[in-house]
Amino acid sequence: MSGDVCGVSDDMDYQILQAVCDEDTLSSSSVGMSDLSDEILLCILRHIPVCDLLLNVANVCQKLNTLCHDKTLLTNVSLSEEYWADDALVRRILKQLANHVQSLSLNGCYWLSGSTMEHIARCRGVTHLDVTGCRITSLRLSRLLSSLAFLKSLAFDVTPGFNSAQLSSEAVDALSRLSELRQMLLTPSYGVVPCCAQLRKLMLQFDIPDVTKEGVGVCCQLMVGQSSVPHYKQLEEFTARLAPGEVNQTLLLLYLAVFSVNVPKHLRVFLVSIPGPNPAPWPAAPSVAQSLGERGDLVALQLPRSWLDSASLKQALEGNSPKHLSFSRCPALWPQVFQSLLNSGVRDAAQLVSLNLSGINHVPYSECRIVEDQLAAGTMSQLADSCSNIKYLNLMHTHYHHENSPGLEGETHLCASLAKFRHLLSLTLPACALSDGLNTNHTQMQNTHPSPLFQGLKKVPRVGLQNYKPDSESSVSGDSTSGLALLLAGCLFLETFELIGPGFASTLPRLEPCTRASVEPRGMCAWARGIGDAHLAVLEALPRLRRLTLAGLPGVLRGTGLVQLAKQCRDLQVLSLANLGSLKTMNYTAALLDTLKQCTQLQELRLEQPYLNANASFFEALSCCSRLQRVCLISRCGTFDPSATETFMERCCHVVMCHMFMGGTLVTCRTLQKALLDRFSAERPALSVVIYPLQHEDLPSVIRDIPLTLLDRITLFQSHVAQPPHLSPL
Repeated sequence: MSGDVCGVSDDMDYQILQAVCDEDTLSSSSVGMSDLSDEILLCILRHIPVCDLLLNVANVCQKLNTLCHDKTLLTNVSLSEEYWADDALVRRILKQLANHVQSLSLNGCYWLSGSTMEHIARCRGVTHLDVTGCRITSLRLSRLLSSLAFLKSLAFDVTPGFNSAQLSSEAVDALSRLSELRQMLLTPSYGVVPCCAQLRKLMLQFDIPDVTKEGVGVCCQLMVGQSSVPHYKQLEEFTARLAPGEVNQTLLLLYLAVFSVNVPKHLRVFLVSIPGPNPAPWPAAPSVAQSLGERGDLVALQLPRSWLDSASLKQALEGNSPKHLSFSRCPALWPQVFQSLLNSGVRDAAQLVSLNLSGINHVPYSECRIVEDQLAAGTMSQLADSCSNIKYLNLMHTHYHHENSPGLEGETHLCASLAKFRHLLSLTLPACALSDGLNTNHTQMQNTHPSPLFQGLKKVPRVGLQNYKPDSESSVSGDSTSGLALLLAGCLFLETFELIGPGFASTLPRLEPCTRASVEPRGMCAWARGIGDAHLAVLEALPRLRRLTLAGLPGVLRGTGLVQLAKQCRDLQVLSLANLGSLKTMNYTAALLDTLKQCTQLQELRLEQPYLNANASFFEALSCCSRLQRVCLISRCGTFDPSATETFMERCCHVVMCHMFMGGTLVTCRTLQKALLDRFSAERPALSVVIYPLQHEDLPSVIRDIPLTLLDRITLFQSHVAQPPHLSPL
């Protein structure tokens, strides 16, 4: 198959070259798109959304009409981001797709009605169906399954009121043939898992609150009769991602109960992501780890830190060549992880593509941290040599202190070691990893031990928002960006870059609210305090940058570096900025406005700052982002201009998500929210507007009503917290 694809690609390249180089072609004024070969036109049409393809392009001429209905364009169809498509339009599309489509995704189409979902039954040849986030009841699902006899893969939400007993015999029969299932659990339930005897891939997302909106505790008792217990005899991949809460953990253990009796023989992917510092223990974890290591075909592994010890990890990795590994917040496993990856503990470390080491050397406060608790440049250099094909690397919540720590003096900078990961597409770093060191005065102060009297009177650091006071002692010396420059020179293909300062905790956390208890105070790491505008300016050396996250960086004073990187990174599509500079005032407003004016390709903006002033000037600058689709503003003491907000929504006609959690009264927020919905909902079917006071007591219930597809959009670091990329992401 790959040979055929390469042959077609080479042939198209040759035709394009001939078309460009042929003098007769260049001199002819009558040459148009219709003169291109069908192969080249199909390659072009493949980049056009299916709605435009069938409803617009197909009407241009007979040739394009024929090509637009080619099976290569209509076999795999996604309507997930067709935000302007209303129910009537989607029904027309489904009618035209009926005889062609095999893989259909409506993931996140929360705005479509339940009756529209039933039109999917027209597409009887569908083998892969994703309706996650759509309005699917048990009865509606039953009717769909009864019509889709060839279905092999299903993804949907298990909502309150779901009852598997309402499934028809034809639906149950269709489920028995499924090989892949993904369930978003919004209520305690096994969903349709007990009906799926041939499952090879099971992906679960648990998002059940411990308490209902009415304040009633959620009960997690399930029927555990023989017919309701999941069976995983053929299972090869198991993935579970949990939102915070005891109910989610309890339900997960019920799903895993069968593993305690019998571990599937062909299991090669086992990913479990549980937020919080103390996940509930699972006694069967060591036996699962041992089983994963026996066959030698382990692909991916992630377990909570309380589930795995060094011996079990060694057994799981030995003799395997994993592609995805995550050891987030597992400091006890740190030595074994590197021993396995560096000392032939795995069969082929070069197969590793995704590695999450977030918080693997976490110690509560930097003043208690010793050299052994830091990343070592030499070790990371060896890792780059062994795992040369890593594309996704997460080092969030770790520390690296260059030059100032005994044993590290004279060594290569960590960034120089990271630059050896030549294939990196996504990188998450702690802010201190970019520091080139502290000046002499500050170093001496750090090494001077205070008297016992002052130690006894010292205040306990308070977790939360603290004021940053810039001083000369925290400045860096020499060329403060030389380390970062080395990193960027080596990692030329970076598309996603996240830089997180220690002590940062979002006001609106999604999957990691429990980390607040272990977050160290802001500004406590002196190396991180030196990361500022000069470092941001150096990021201009990333021409492929698409997604940028900067959070918890007190050293950013005026934001001039933002402007410089925005001028060069012209293809930036997602920008997340949180708690930059002082938290008592917003010093980089002018630079932010200039930055937004440069971001002409921006599609998503998330901005979190305690004193944000979303006035007319702000929204005028934001209006320059003509392709903007989603915007989220979070500001504890922020203000906004209702009239300017409405003008912005009018100018940026692609915006379908406008979420503002700021200051102001409840009446003001609700008035603006209603005005925006009343004015723009008709022309934007997917429009989601949530404007609410950040400190209001009812905010948690308001957030709970936001579609999960959009709620994940306003959460920082989503691409790294849970599942590795390209492995059936939830």
